[in-house]
Amino acid sequence: MGKFLIVFATRTDETRGIANLIAEGIRMAGHEVDMKKINKIQNEEDLKGYDGYVFGSATYHGEMVSSMKQMLFIAERAELKGKPGGAFGAFGWSGEAAGRIFDTMANIYGMKMVSSGPLMLKASWVEGGMNVAQEYGKSMAAML
Repeated sequence: MGKFLIVFATRTDETRGIANLIAEGIRMAGHEVDMKKINKIQNEEDLKGYDGYVFGSATYHGEMVSSMKQMLFIAERAELKGKPGGAFGAFGWSGEAAGRIFDTMANIYGMKMVSSGPLMLKASWVEGGMNVAQEYGKSMAAML
């Protein structure tokens, strides 16, 4: 059994809802999950000790939430190279945050990213979002 960390930045709690569904998918596959809101990550030690990572942020005015940007700088020092990773985000209009997080994890940290790419949902309850997010979690779990 592996252990995943899901870190999320949210403005309206929709990103938290998506994080919960991804966590359900990981748990369905028999793994453990810790979920942390972005403000719980203060240094690279807060990121250590996990087998896989999923980071998510809402997109706000075409950008990820600023606290997620700060956390990504911290994560750069956390020795995540080769670890399974995924990224997700909620959005109203454009959805760039998830892709930018995904690219950072793949290209800066050298993580082994989920093959389906970043998960972008307007909301967990729209257009089968619940199933899509749970399947994303299962895909993450399958990487262990």
